Amino acid sequence: MLILQHMRERFHPFNTARLLHMGLGRSTLLVDHTPQLAHRLTLHPRAGLLYPGDDATLIADVPPALRPEQLVVLDGTWHHAKTLLRDIPRLQALPRFKLLPTAPSEYRIRREPTATALSTLEATIAALRILEPDTNGLDRLLRAFTAMIDQQLAHPKSPTGWRQNRRRRPQMGNIPRAILGELAHVVTVCAESTLVDPDGASQARVPVCWVAERVGTGERFARLIEPPRPLPAELLAHLELSAEQFCAAEPLEVVRHAWCSFLRPSDTLAVYNQSVIRLFPHLHASPPSHVVLKGIEIERTREIETLTETLTTHEFGRASRRLSTLTALVRRLHGWSAQHAEP
Repeated sequence: MLILQHMRERFHPFNTARLLHMGLGRSTLLVDHTPQLAHRLTLHPRAGLLYPGDDATLIADVPPALRPEQLVVLDGTWHHAKTLLRDIPRLQALPRFKLLPTAPSEYRIRREPTATALSTLEATIAALRILEPDTNGLDRLLRAFTAMIDQQLAHPKSPTGWRQNRRRRPQMGNIPRAILGELAHVVTVCAESTLVDPDGASQARVPVCWVAERVGTGERFARLIEPPRPLPAELLAHLELSAEQFCAAEPLEVVRHAWCSFLRPSDTLAVYNQSVIRLFPHLHASPPSHVVLKGIEIERTREIETLTETLTTHEFGRASRRLSTLTALVRRLHGWSAQHAEP
């Protein structure tokens, strides 16, 4: 048996693939992201996939000489299983086998798409009863599965149907945990960029201005980066910068070295939107830890919506103004969440 489990299923409390793997002497359970699963996949020359469909052969109709010697099973929701099959081409080349269930699944604690859909454990046991009818212990494995279901049904869910996270009040919305912690480890970042080749087909961008502030201490980083070509007057006006200021711009390698010296291993970068994240590779050898604040449900507090704090000096134009507002937003979120924390 080869069980390929979707990554999102690995911590599910009613994960029957783990129970199945523990109960079968000759089984392998692989759990990973889909690209890694495809890389780790080792198939027997006579492997077959247990997966329903019009092009699948009823496993009970397969002559013994043509039966698979390795049965591959996909574990996860039906959507997960379809994703694994779609994104791992080697699975698509396998012969497919299906079952013809005669009774509904006993898996009553999870919703199934049809009345005859089976859990991973039930489907595998049904297939093994056909492929290896002399295998001992299949009934005991199925009884363990049934006992797990009965035990869960004996302890129904709470009346509200969900578990409240007491460490984060509902009023706090979706504020990232990094913002709730020590602000000395939070660095706000804003950047300006230009197209590498404005006249070409590529839309690749490079940073020309990089500003940041360590929220807890006020320590700042602000550098202009030599652009690939002189910036047009209209772009400079938009950035609220001048050509004279860019006379002091530094090569990208110099700014990268200074930026890496500014950062600490424990830092989390806070940006407003994804556009700054796309510029990270120019300044970082590896993607840093970061949070995006644009998606925070700031409508929960009007004081954040009306934020107007700015720096007294804007030596780096629009980027400095944006950094000021972003830093103030982080401080306001941090303080507001502390006010609403559990006593």
